[in-house]
Amino acid sequence: MSREYPRRPIIGVGGVVFIDGRVVLIRRRYPPLQGQWSLPGGAVDVGETLRDGVRRELREEIGIETHVGPLIELLDHIVREPDGRVRYHFVLADYLCHQVGGRLRPGSDAESVAVADPDNLSSYALTDKTLEVIRRAADLR
Repeated sequence: MSREYPRRPIIGVGGVVFIDGRVVLIRRRYPPLQGQWSLPGGAVDVGETLRDGVRRELREEIGIETHVGPLIELLDHIVREPDGRVRYHFVLADYLCHQVGGRLRPGSDAESVAVADPDNLSSYALTDKTLEVIRRAADLR
């Protein structure tokens, strides 16, 4: 199924990872959000659990192995055209994750990776929802 103009919502996962008190962000390589900073993650594969999906996505996008902790947020990401057609529709599950191995590096869908001070994220132009998810994750860690 195409991610653009899908027939039904696509299930996605994201991981909030803190390394030495700093949060891991990626600059997206592909649409939607191409060129923008966000949390690492992606679509869940058929037959894959949400937790297995976030582990795989973090391995592919940022090169690390993780322990998946609690669910932080379940949310909708819907982008509409001016005429009302739905261009993108994702249902996203964001989890607090802890690095247990690997080496941080940009991978498949990440143009670049940053480790940022969670109290000073203004230069990354993150969405309000992403900032909220990071704040909630920081309270849980």
